[in-house]
Amino acid sequence: MSRGFRVPNTLVLLFFMQLAALVITWLLPAGEFDTRTNEAGRQLVIPGTFELVPDQPALNPLVILTAIPRGLADAQDVIFFVFLIGGVLAIIRQTGAIEALMGRVLQRFSTRTGWLIFCPMAAFALGASTFGMAVEFITLVGLLISFCVALKLDRMTAVGVLVVGYGIGYGAAAINPFTVMVAQGVAELPPGSGIWLRLLIFVPLLLLGFHHVLRYARRVHADPASSLMIGVEQSAAPVEEAYPEMTRQRLLVLLLMLATVVMLVVGVMVYRWYLTELSALFLALGLLVVVMTRMPADTAAQSFAKGVSELAYTAMLIGFARAIALILEDGGVLYTIVHGLSVPLSSVGAELSVIGMLLMQSVMNFFIPSGSGQAYVTMPLMAPMADILGISRQTAVLAYQFGDGFTNMIVPTNPVLMGILGVAGIPYERWLQFILPLMLKIMLCCAGILLFAVWIGY
Repeated sequence: MSRGFRVPNTLVLLFFMQLAALVITWLLPAGEFDTRTNEAGRQLVIPGTFELVPDQPALNPLVILTAIPRGLADAQDVIFFVFLIGGVLAIIRQTGAIEALMGRVLQRFSTRTGWLIFCPMAAFALGASTFGMAVEFITLVGLLISFCVALKLDRMTAVGVLVVGYGIGYGAAAINPFTVMVAQGVAELPPGSGIWLRLLIFVPLLLLGFHHVLRYARRVHADPASSLMIGVEQSAAPVEEAYPEMTRQRLLVLLLMLATVVMLVVGVMVYRWYLTELSALFLALGLLVVVMTRMPADTAAQSFAKGVSELAYTAMLIGFARAIALILEDGGVLYTIVHGLSVPLSSVGAELSVIGMLLMQSVMNFFIPSGSGQAYVTMPLMAPMADILGISRQTAVLAYQFGDGFTNMIVPTNPVLMGILGVAGIPYERWLQFILPLMLKIMLCCAGILLFAVWIGY
């Protein structure tokens, strides 16, 4: 990236978006739609009923100061859920179970490049798809690099395994609590609904990413001069030479995590669990891990607190993002914007409109890399717009999920991506050379999936 351009901190971007939202409330007229209650008791807008509200008072500029604490309060259920998830995952990391699993897999398949790439990638994708794991994977960069270097592969391959794995997991997530569950909540959809299509596309998209990384790895193995790391100083990234032993205790921890995933799926699909019940489930997982491993209470508490603190920034992003929607709602222009966006999209049909949603969400992820935060900014617009355009809200959530999840592999404002590249010592422009061809193929697949979703009324 050029020295003349420096990407602002995401909180700064969100604050400026709040200022822009305030100005928009002064420039645009307030408007509203008539609504109806569907069979599930949810409010849906009625297309063609938009009317201006001439007597809407202008917002006081000081609303910009109250919007942030109001946004934090309004999103408190999501924020505390994020905190609890972070704390429990930190307790699990303290046991070394995840690192031991990765070490065992890498050791077992160290002479088979294809399996060495596929197994960790599938594990990362499953972790992201179910638990919403991402930042936790940064600790495994050195471990992956050590095995790739031993197999005469480069560090780009190791990072490709990690980033493409978790990126596919986020983009094609089945029940990611930070993206799918939040977006469905904002769109007033049952939590976990529509999971059949997300499960159907998960493996094909994972295989697409696997093929991209494997083809590059084989090319580098056959001709080291073809590596994208040629000419790059590679002393920046530490290489792990050992990994934790897979003990019976760590194996039990992994089995507990698997059982939790099964209970989560059953809970959201059968019993309609949401954030409160899911938070309780993860807390139970954390307590069982502490008891089973006989972890000292102080150690567990310190690990939990550390995990919570690591997600404090994410929590602020969620609150800041929610504040943008609150300002638009207070000014009465939220539905004016929806109406304005729906007019050009409605003239091109539902198929092109859903592609437009995908592109919009992809661009928004540059400015709001927090999945939950992006859901709070965009889904209040996309859900009612989908009603107007004759697109199901489930399809609108899918467009959000694709735009937010897959672009995590490329946007430089994603702190997880930049952290992984930093640990591995890979310049961002070299990473772009590696990932851009895959991104183009994935986006074409996403467009096809969304068109299919529209045609079948998903």
